[in-house]
Amino acid sequence: MKTTTAMLARHYSRFRVSDRVLLTGHSHQAWPDVAFEAQQQAWLDAAELVDDKWGRAFEVADEVRDGFRRLLDDPDGHIALGQNTHELLIRFLSALPLRERPRLVTTDGEFHTIRRQLDRLEAEGIEIVRVATGTSDGTSGAAAVADGIADAVDDRTAAVLVSSVLFRDARIVEGLDEVAVACDRVGAELLVDAYHSLNAVPFSVAKMGLEGAFVVGGGYKYCQLGEGNCFLRFPQDCELRPVLTGWFAEFGTLAAGPGETGRAADARVAYGEGHLRFAGSTYDPVSHYRAAAVFRFFQEQGLNVERLREISLSQIRRLAAGVDALDPDPAVLKRDRTARLSRRGGFLTMETPRAGEICCKLRGLGVYADFRGRVLRLGPAPYVTGEQLDDAVAALGDVVKD
Repeated sequence: MKTTTAMLARHYSRFRVSDRVLLTGHSHQAWPDVAFEAQQQAWLDAAELVDDKWGRAFEVADEVRDGFRRLLDDPDGHIALGQNTHELLIRFLSALPLRERPRLVTTDGEFHTIRRQLDRLEAEGIEIVRVATGTSDGTSGAAAVADGIADAVDDRTAAVLVSSVLFRDARIVEGLDEVAVACDRVGAELLVDAYHSLNAVPFSVAKMGLEGAFVVGGGYKYCQLGEGNCFLRFPQDCELRPVLTGWFAEFGTLAAGPGETGRAADARVAYGEGHLRFAGSTYDPVSHYRAAAVFRFFQEQGLNVERLREISLSQIRRLAAGVDALDPDPAVLKRDRTARLSRRGGFLTMETPRAGEICCKLRGLGVYADFRGRVLRLGPAPYVTGEQLDDAVAALGDVVKD
């Protein structure tokens, strides 16, 4: 028997998902109650094991890596973990040969983690090429993004940085396999920001031809893992030497005592095996306890990404039909009815010049949404019932009418 949204809701009692309509699932989903128990276990392990807790913490971290690997359909890539995607992005950028290839290709639709950092690098003289994401149309516009990136890549390009799903309007960027081929042709690296795909839209490193790509993402949104659970996937045969890593990146070589007796001027800084190449340093393992417990919970409930996508599309279509039935004044609220929802990620978007005001008034009615500029975003989650979705549409109708 399939798990229903009503059945799931009882596992989220501490987030009170039945008492309020949480449509910010694209930003921050509720955590199941097992996450609370896992955080308690982290404290108990620290108290019992003291400094020996790290053996247990590393076992939990490996379980988190396995969870991300399943979501990426990637049996062979290495998974480096980090507290946020920015620190992982920085490690990636620090490995690029920017002196020899001072050019990065991206889009004008990237989330601020990438957008701000590339803006700053541009100010320091790195050439940044931004491919226009253009129209909000969900068909030709999505394909045109990948085509534009592939055309922009040349032998001066160190890397391409692009999202698999655009954060403003949920458009799925198709043709990333073609981008990978273009990068491989000139020896550029490819980094895919998969945050809005992970656990929301099926994403397969193998089927998408991304075995040679870097993939960054995390669990704060659709995975329900909370803060501190991000990853950088990188290829099995990667030999890049990131500048900005922590002392964990030397695990496996520390027995030789690097730095204790000095280092010869011509000696190279050592890197550990596998995921340690892009490792950081000492971290708070509590987030990993929470993540491992939630990954187990999803498996127990039969919530694989295919099932979650099925639930999400059904919810988004219900929301869209409800909004269309309201028939709001397009000058106040407009939904793009030409876009196929199957080519969108895990949230519904509408354009309005009063997005912030509408968001605030919805919150007063117990409906949680968010906005980006003129775009109002409604993101359901698997524990949100059909009745709650209908209540949200009714509240939106009242707000728009006012």
